[in-house]
Amino acid sequence: MKRHHRIGTGAVAWAACVLLVSLVGAGQTRELRPGDPLPGITPVEFSEFRLGLDDFSEVENAEEGLGPAFNGTSCAVCHNVPSIGGSGVILEVRAAYRDENGGFRGLNSAGDSLIHLFSIPAHSCQPIMPDDVTVVAHRAPIPLFGAGLVEAIPDDTLLALEDPFDRTGDGVSGRAAVITDVATGDRRVGRFGWKAQHATLLAFGADAYRNEMGITNDLFPRESAFGVSAEQMRLCDSMPDPEDVRNPTTRRRGIDNFEAFMRFLAPVTRGPINEVVRDGERIFHAIGCAACHVPALTTGPSVNPLFNRKTVALFADLLLHDIGTGDGIQQAAAAPEEIRTPALWGLRVRRPLLHDASAATIEDAIGRHQREAELARRGFLQLSPSDRGRLLAFLRSL
Repeated sequence: MKRHHRIGTGAVAWAACVLLVSLVGAGQTRELRPGDPLPGITPVEFSEFRLGLDDFSEVENAEEGLGPAFNGTSCAVCHNVPSIGGSGVILEVRAAYRDENGGFRGLNSAGDSLIHLFSIPAHSCQPIMPDDVTVVAHRAPIPLFGAGLVEAIPDDTLLALEDPFDRTGDGVSGRAAVITDVATGDRRVGRFGWKAQHATLLAFGADAYRNEMGITNDLFPRESAFGVSAEQMRLCDSMPDPEDVRNPTTRRRGIDNFEAFMRFLAPVTRGPINEVVRDGERIFHAIGCAACHVPALTTGPSVNPLFNRKTVALFADLLLHDIGTGDGIQQAAAAPEEIRTPALWGLRVRRPLLHDASAATIEDAIGRHQREAELARRGFLQLSPSDRGRLLAFLRSL
């Protein structure tokens, strides 16, 4: 069983980390690098962050519960660009059925759509995509920088942004993904995942642990491997579920450590801002991009000063929209063609783009926008070369 027994990275590294936290906590400025913790983090919080980073980076094996089917051997295998916690180039594969009337059907009665890329080398444990599926989709890993701040945005803030009937008349009709949080059982507004299928980092990390690595846990206690029969599963996976058990020393599960790492992970710092960039931001607003990519939201009240009424400059409303780039997969509260607005903060260190990593450049990604984003796309295409350059300079500064 996975016991998460590593509790540190060495005395030298620990001393350096405590010094870093002390300097930031004392108000001394330092340039944040992608993968750094939030400024002002306490030594206790930093120890949780480092413990989480250790688990996030640790390579699993079958003896620790990996598989029988999986997409990666660690969280960092997928989330590593430009540093651990970022995006990546390994694409998740999903498949399903769509009929001529637009009806959706998953691979089984549970509505599953995930097809794993790999399996442990024994007992024919590799899921195989049916040859009659009508939808095949790919999804790129979403960057996790600043995820704790995103989690701290109140549900009411996101609900206030929805306009499902386009009352403003701008063609944009985003809606909040109201889901049941598996961590608490509460009805919440989803914000994590391309379909906004999770509202909390604990649930998001637990889902990925089971779905992407095949390690069951308290929130997702059953294995998921499409096409692997119950009899095969007994041969492929002899470990009792859940496989993610509490460390006897720390009393923490792997999913607790993942949650801490993501919660305390800082956003990517903005690039240089000059007059050209400021002009580009004005153009961004003028052509309608900010209708979905809302420049900033605010966290709610919190006893933790890291998250208490903080401005979150993520350039996203975190709502579901149909802009013509949907993956055809129905999931949680999201319809097949809906995708959660991706945050643009950290865009300067993220490539490729869009949910399926099919856009190589910012211009490519904008050109794919349609439907709710049609007016913004037309506005971009009608810009003069000079104004287009200013807009791109702004986007490359994020």
